[in-house]
Amino acid sequence: MHTPRALMLLGPTACGKTALSLELAAEIPCEIISVDSALVYRGMDIGTAKPTREEREAVPHHLIDILEIEESYSAAAFAEDAARLIEAIRARGRFPILVGGTMLYAKALREGMDESPATDPAVRACIAACAAEIGWPAMHEKLAAVDPVTAARLAVNDRQRIGRALEVFEITGKPLSSMFSGERTYDESIVTAALFPQDRSLLHEAINKRFEAMAQAGFLDEVRGLMQRPGFREDLPSMRAVGYRQAIAHLKGETDCAGFLEAGKAATRQLAKRQITWLRSMPGVTAFDPYAEPLADIKEALKRLAGL
Repeated sequence: MHTPRALMLLGPTACGKTALSLELAAEIPCEIISVDSALVYRGMDIGTAKPTREEREAVPHHLIDILEIEESYSAAAFAEDAARLIEAIRARGRFPILVGGTMLYAKALREGMDESPATDPAVRACIAACAAEIGWPAMHEKLAAVDPVTAARLAVNDRQRIGRALEVFEITGKPLSSMFSGERTYDESIVTAALFPQDRSLLHEAINKRFEAMAQAGFLDEVRGLMQRPGFREDLPSMRAVGYRQAIAHLKGETDCAGFLEAGKAATRQLAKRQITWLRSMPGVTAFDPYAEPLADIKEALKRLAGL
């Protein structure tokens, strides 16, 4: 039995991970490492439900606000940064808690990743030309034919990730999903738990309410400010974060307010669906239902899992 050196708390968006982690942090000497590909960006606060300044002052948080929106980050970079932070936090006599919903990052840290091939401009240009002719939903179908595992986890209009997955297949003849270490072994010293809502309607209700609250809190003003930055482009990886693409479309006059709200909610629900698909495929995860089990009981169970 491995001695736990960290606790990872995963789950779909809006299921209560942040609130639970902060309650846990109030009872044990710990530091939190964000497992979220959007929280790394400065200025993306409302639309990402980033922990507030007060929450981050109450307990140290890491891998939040480390990049400008025009910069890029990767699962491999996250795994390297998180591994370094785990050891540094433990050296300070505190316990690392990793919290978030970017499952690719979690998988990279727990299971490792094989090195993927470098970009080939000619292959990428060919894929882009094909996409311009038939559209990204059709490219998603092409991906599903050669790499159904990756396709199931990507939105049909996620052009960057679909393009990269097709590029990897064209270059190597292997699906991107095989770039993970194939034996599905995982680091058991990172105890992993997940909030896994069984009643999807309750999760959807929470998602809808939170998106409406974000809109009322000034989400569109936040995105308007990002669009005025010198380094802004619509195709930036940062702008793939759920809700941001829909906000940009609205601010360009492509949708009305009601259309923006519905598109944002729908995109968030689709994100949650993909996150749950990831969770079901991950070994060694202890699941809790936040809508069926008292949060106090889940918190105590997490402490036992982590040996705290």
